[in-house]
Amino acid sequence: MPNVIAIINKKYKKTAVVDVRSGDTVRVHQKIREGNKERVQIFQGLVIRTDRKDSHTSRITVRRISSGIGVEKSFLMHSPLVVKIEVTKRSKVRRNYLSYMRDRTGKSARMTGVDFDSNEVNSVHDAVAEAEEAKIHEATVAEAEAKAEAKAAEEAANDAKVDAMLASHEDAPATEEKSAK
Repeated sequence: MPNVIAIINKKYKKTAVVDVRSGDTVRVHQKIREGNKERVQIFQGLVIRTDRKDSHTSRITVRRISSGIGVEKSFLMHSPLVVKIEVTKRSKVRRNYLSYMRDRTGKSARMTGVDFDSNEVNSVHDAVAEAEEAKIHEATVAEAEAKAEAKAAEEAANDAKVDAMLASHEDAPATEEKSAK
């Protein structure tokens, strides 16, 4: 009998994940839910830590400087909220945990770039995530079309009222002229 934990891990693990290493500059596309609306927010920064690469709980910690303040976010690689991860730059590092980058700013925070094939690294196709993204896009398009149809119907009703008012005003002077004769 297979291990129950292994079965659960396999169930929640994504089929394909981008190969992210410490020292990479990445763009993480994360789903944000606000009320009943969903949107995709992009967080770009330097990967300073990778944890448990082969597990379904594998995690990366991404750091960026925002308005002069360092901001770090941890992302679970197999989370359904993480839509896509793009590697934009790969740097030469000799450690897994780049905690020393927290103290560096300016030129001392620069990393030596390494040539890599970005298309090959980023070409991971997860059919489930792409279907989810397409579903969200279709829902927003349908909502926009429904709003446009409602607005067009409202404008048509307003135009009909205006035409009826104009017709009643055109008929009113004609009846007054007849009664004056």
